[in-house]
Amino acid sequence: PYIGCGVLSSACAMDKVVMKELFIKHGLPVCKYVWFLREQWESDSRPQALRVETEIGFPCFVKPANLGSSVGVSRAANGEELARAVELASRYDRKIVVEECLEMREIECGILGNANPEASLPGEYIVKEPSKSFLDYEEKYAGTGNNEFVVPSPISSELAEAMRSLAKTAFMAVDGAGLSRVDFFLTNDGKLLVNEINTMPGLTDSSGFPKMWAESGRTMNDVVVRLVELALERYADKRRNKTSL
Repeated sequence: PYIGCGVLSSACAMDKVVMKELFIKHGLPVCKYVWFLREQWESDSRPQALRVETEIGFPCFVKPANLGSSVGVSRAANGEELARAVELASRYDRKIVVEECLEMREIECGILGNANPEASLPGEYIVKEPSKSFLDYEEKYAGTGNNEFVVPSPISSELAEAMRSLAKTAFMAVDGAGLSRVDFFLTNDGKLLVNEINTMPGLTDSSGFPKMWAESGRTMNDVVVRLVELALERYADKRRNKTSL
C-alpha cells in the first residue's frame, strides 16, 4: 500500500496537455491554449508562432508541459519574447504549452479521498506588493514575505461551493486517489477556470494543503491518519480485483 495517486493518474496530471484534454472531456472549463513539440518549433517556428498569434494572442504564458512550481515559465508580449520563452521552456521538456494571459486571481482547493473525494475550503495566495507579472518560483518558495496564503479565500460561499465541486470532478477526471490539490483561475469578470491538478501537494508547515484542511476542520494529524486509511482502502480494492480474476 502507498499513499497518493497511481502512476497513470500522476503522469496524466503532470502532462499539462493530457490533463487539459481530460478536463475538457469531463466538461471542466479551462483557459485557451495551444501546444507543439520542440522539434516542430526548431524545424520551422513560423507555423507555431502564427498559431499562438491567431489562437491565443499576446501577451501569453509559455510553459514546459511536464513540470511544476513555475519553473521554465515565461510571459511573452510579442513574437521576439515568444521565441525566448519557447527556448527556455524547451530546456525542460520537448512539449511546449502556450496559454492565454488573463486578468485573474489564483485560488486552490485540497482534495482527500478515493472514489468519494472531499474538498477543502479554498485558499488563495495574496500578494502584498506585486513586483512581477506572475507568481514565480522565487515568490512561491524563497520566503520573501511578499505573499500570504489566506484560508478561506475571500470569495462568496456560492463560488466556493462551485470551486469545491469542480475540484472533485478534476480529481475524478485523472482517476485520482488519496490526495491532490486543484488550482483555479478566477478571472476579473467572474469566470472560474480549472488551471491544473497537483497529485502530490506539499505537506510542510508552509504548504497550502494542510492549511486548507486545518481551516476545514482536519488537523495535520487527522490528514495523515486519513491518508493512511485511504491507502489501505485502495490496496484492499486492488487485491479484491486480483482475487476475482
